[in-house]
Amino acid sequence: MNTTRITAGTVIRYLACTVLFILLVGPIIWQVSLAFKGSGNNIYAVSPYFMPKDFSWNNFAQVFQRIPVFRYALNSLIVTAINVLGNLLTATLAGYALGRLQFRGKRLVAGFIFGCMLIPGETVLVSQFLTIRGLHLNNTLTGVVLPGLCGAMNILLMMTAFASIPHELEEAAEVDGANVWQRFLHICLPQVRGTAMVVAIFSFVGAWNDFMWPLVVISDESKYTLTIGLNKLKGAFVTDPRLIAAGAVLALVPIIIFFVTCQRYFFGGVQAGGVKE
Repeated sequence: MNTTRITAGTVIRYLACTVLFILLVGPIIWQVSLAFKGSGNNIYAVSPYFMPKDFSWNNFAQVFQRIPVFRYALNSLIVTAINVLGNLLTATLAGYALGRLQFRGKRLVAGFIFGCMLIPGETVLVSQFLTIRGLHLNNTLTGVVLPGLCGAMNILLMMTAFASIPHELEEAAEVDGANVWQRFLHICLPQVRGTAMVVAIFSFVGAWNDFMWPLVVISDESKYTLTIGLNKLKGAFVTDPRLIAAGAVLALVPIIIFFVTCQRYFFGGVQAGGVKE
């Protein structure tokens, strides 16, 4: 009879995974639970409970009554869509150039781009705002989108993906007469679709959840993104945590839908990116 031997290392790994799960997923579960708790629930109970005793949809209804959710969501969707497309374009082009091409000053350019990753975004917030205001783009969605169209981390991901492609593929295409654009579009780009989906997911989540920059740029309430609009649920003197939780759940839904929709393309791209014999 076969017996499974449980070692101390296995126990430690499972404990570590359990702790990480609680730390990462626990707050989300609590927010969802709080969003469905009616006025009959004591949300400040000393022994907290996840299952609502008074299940209610009223919190979501009040969120839609207090703020124009659909208008703010549309603004966020516009900003996010442009941000995703911009990052895919800039990251793939820059990643291919840095990962596959040889040109003078390549290391200097790469060092400059990746050095930007070491600079906290808050330190350049004022200079970004002054630039946007100088272009007369403050209080516009264009001003919200512009600084996020290119991400250093996304370029790093794409550069690494392009650099991992065997040079024999491009050399064979070059012998057949393919120019640099044809090699980029037909040889290299299909090999990095999985990484491109990672860039798309990171860009979507980052743009959709961004709060600080839209708050600085936008002053007209009709142009608020959803993250700024949800801040209006916080009262000056009294704040209902149930409403804030319901708003957070509503903001989380598009991210879940986007990830669920794109995950099969992500994993399919990873498999297709493998070099076939």
